Amino acid sequence: MAANASAGTEAVAGMSMSLDERFDLLMSIGEECIQEDEFRQLLQHKPVPICYDGFEPSGRMHVAQGIVKTINVNKMIRAGCKVKIWIADWFAQLNNKMGGDLEKIQTVGRYMIEIWKAAGMNLDGVEFLWSSEEINKRASEYWPLVMDIARRNKVKRITSEDLTAAQIFYPCMQCADIFFLKADICQLGMDQRKVNMLAREYCDDIKRKNKPIILSHHMLPGFKQGQEKMSKSDPTSAIFMEDDEAQVKLKINQAFCPPPPPPNTVDENSNIVDGNPCLEYIKYIVFPWFDKFEVVRKERNGGNKTFLSMDELIVDYTSGTLHPADVKTSLAKAINEILKPVRDHFNTNNEAKVLLDTVMEYRASS
Repeated sequence: MAANASAGTEAVAGMSMSLDERFDLLMSIGEECIQEDEFRQLLQHKPVPICYDGFEPSGRMHVAQGIVKTINVNKMIRAGCKVKIWIADWFAQLNNKMGGDLEKIQTVGRYMIEIWKAAGMNLDGVEFLWSSEEINKRASEYWPLVMDIARRNKVKRITSEDLTAAQIFYPCMQCADIFFLKADICQLGMDQRKVNMLAREYCDDIKRKNKPIILSHHMLPGFKQGQEKMSKSDPTSAIFMEDDEAQVKLKINQAFCPPPPPPNTVDENSNIVDGNPCLEYIKYIVFPWFDKFEVVRKERNGGNKTFLSMDELIVDYTSGTLHPADVKTSLAKAINEILKPVRDHFNTNNEAKVLLDTVMEYRASS
């Protein structure tokens, strides 16, 4: 269940880059970094920092979790980090995922790891750790830490939602995970910012100088207008890693991607870039993956064009030179190219196919 690697692999990767190069590469992952000066000092004094990421095995995996995580993890490995991916199976059980059935949750976890392997995640510097196993092995270390965090915080600080008692305890465990895994960097989404900040506040409480760096990545929106975050409960709002070519094309064709307003029209509310899911997919998936965005279109519409930067693409899009229909067609082609090795793996590898079939049965019966 684990892909272990010696620290030497990451150290060699990091040593081939300057401090500024490592810093810039890691900063390209985050929408927000707390704090940048501490981050630079960490990289300067620790050749192989430990970077913490995690996930709940809770069903389908969309491309933000499958492809964006692969992109980000590979950047961390290149920058010389050791990445610990926390498979939060107990946490999924606390949240009553898969009906609280731990065996099903762990099967989904193995399926998700299989997806990352097929997608090209560099596992040489990655260690997958199952929360149920690790916590049981070092229970005397873990639970006193959780209890101390809980003792020092009001319920209002850790959550404001109407949750079960188990879920109220959940943020204290999330915070403890950071210290339990000896993480130097927390590389999670902006939606996990609150609990990561709790870890830094806890450092103040216990007078600990070395606080974890919070490197929060951007959250991709759903395909529908105004959807700030893609939703697993709405299959039309996101592309999932097992979607076939036709499903990818259909979802992208139906996505919100407005044309520019007519010439000489003044409309302060006609921002067609912010919150545009197609442009966000291009910015956070296609460009990091291919270093370019290739548009295929008929000669009468301007012919084929290769964009080498997001800024260049936005200029053409907002001016009307690049039509939304051409954006969608070319985006679907790029996403399908990225997903092809994953589809091929689950079609040709018997173990992977059994995992997929099992997970699909869980979904059909839930």
